[in-house]
Amino acid sequence: MALEIVAHRGASADAPENTLAAIQLAWQQNANAAEIDVLLTADGELVAIHDETTLRTAGVDWTVAKRSLAELKTLDVGSWKASSFVGERIPTLAEVLDIIPPRKRLFIEVKCGAEAIPELQRVLAASRTSREQTVLISLDFDTIVAVKRAICDRIAFWVTEQFAHEINGEVTLSPPTQELVAKAVTAGLDGLDINDLPERPKGDIELIRQAGLQSCVWTVNSFDRAIWLRDEGMQSITTDVPGKLAALLS
Repeated sequence: MALEIVAHRGASADAPENTLAAIQLAWQQNANAAEIDVLLTADGELVAIHDETTLRTAGVDWTVAKRSLAELKTLDVGSWKASSFVGERIPTLAEVLDIIPPRKRLFIEVKCGAEAIPELQRVLAASRTSREQTVLISLDFDTIVAVKRAICDRIAFWVTEQFAHEINGEVTLSPPTQELVAKAVTAGLDGLDINDLPERPKGDIELIRQAGLQSCVWTVNSFDRAIWLRDEGMQSITTDVPGKLAALLS
């Protein structure tokens, strides 16, 4: 089974995360999809950035939600990665959607809450992307459920995080995968985006497929882990090194 390679924040090992440079590089490295994080600006624009502030990637401690798009566009979010990326700017969601090639996908992680829905609806409606080209995701269950209900014609995954516990030599996951699956199915979601756990038992991923949900995993940079997950039935894998995994898996 072919494994979809999703470039985490773009080709983030080689280019500044959540920038157009990172997204373009993901396509050059043969990623099947790219993933970005989005937050709302003070004037209601959705921009691609992971942190609530710009300190880590721009060196300026601004809160994204308290600054306008015009202000945020003045920041250099590339030079922290390498001198070749000096002048790279924070892109809008619309700008990222505009550079998705045919037959490629974009995973859009809503890092804020349901207040992003009106702008998300507007930007998606104005884009040339099809239903299959976008996957809306969130770590917050209530947010992704609200997003799916409001934008029911787009694919929506719940991003989940589990922890492994060993009791008397037997590994259990918390929360159990079956519980996550049941919640996602009841809410009408399309898939689960689970975290990679070396302790995940064989057959666990099959529970997702049996429920009719799509499956994705974050964040995997190991070839051996990618092979194990593929063989267990995983459909999509999010990675910082899409070029490396795409080459090895081919």
